[in-house]
Amino acid sequence: MQHWVRRMKVRNFIQSFDFDAAEMKTILELARKIKASPLGYRDYLHGRVAALIFEKPSTRTRVSFEAGYVSMGGHVIYLGPNDVKLGVREDIADMARSLSRYIDVAILRTFSHRAILEFARHFGKPVVNGLSDMEHPCQALSDFFTIQESLGGIKGKKIAYVGDGNNVCHSLLLTAARLGAQVVYATPKAHAPNPKIMQVVRHEAKRTGAKIQGFTSPAPAVRGADILYTDVWVSMGEESKAASKKEQFKDFQVNQALVRKAKKTVKIMHCLPAHRGEEITNEVLEGSNSIVFDQAENRLHVQKAILIYLSGSNVGRLHGVRSGT
Repeated sequence: MQHWVRRMKVRNFIQSFDFDAAEMKTILELARKIKASPLGYRDYLHGRVAALIFEKPSTRTRVSFEAGYVSMGGHVIYLGPNDVKLGVREDIADMARSLSRYIDVAILRTFSHRAILEFARHFGKPVVNGLSDMEHPCQALSDFFTIQESLGGIKGKKIAYVGDGNNVCHSLLLTAARLGAQVVYATPKAHAPNPKIMQVVRHEAKRTGAKIQGFTSPAPAVRGADILYTDVWVSMGEESKAASKKEQFKDFQVNQALVRKAKKTVKIMHCLPAHRGEEITNEVLEGSNSIVFDQAENRLHVQKAILIYLSGSNVGRLHGVRSGT
């Protein structure tokens, strides 16, 4: 696990713990200002260039990063699955060292978390994790922005996650532990979160007072929940496991019967894309309690704040934001 917790000399956002709690709160506050007045940030990244290096195709991650960077005056180069194969066409180190001569920040979406760490080791400039097999930190930080926006804060609020103990779950738990939040998760026993991740989560939760609890059935997890969150059962790259996983997860669907076990005011979240009729029903996704598309929008604002924070020089100080470098 040492490869996962190692900190980089250059400030990156590769894993949730790359930011401490104070930094997370600074970024969330900056995101609130950006959302309220986006035109005030239209020149923050003028003259800068970002590369989106995606081994996996994406809709929301690509568009939210690209639109966000361009809207702040920067330029974006997209390298998709047909353009780049990390460690196949050439060594990751060679690619990173070459690209560092051309661009200011790299945003990677990869199958392997180790690949992002290796890239960052040789890139020497900010690297952002747009998704890996281990974490999805931008999603989690954005999710907490959405939760705060919807509920007015996280103190005393219960967040229930139902589904696969995957990268989204990992980052949600890590971010909750760092911020001192309460998250209760329910996964099939065979699909629980990574044990090494959970060691880190529990250690941090003891320090911050966060409340983290796991179940192997959804009903006790969602009882009295303020937030009910789910994700797809079959992630990209797991297509060969689809039939088996759907059978194992059939009792973990977020449907109206499960929603009724939470608070009447419970808010429904899903990081999308959704497989309607599998992990969540159409009725719940489109119901009055759903904040799924607010959640999707907020990726834009929070990622803009992250990019400003990591940009260094005088950019982060323009509105009193402490730079991450």
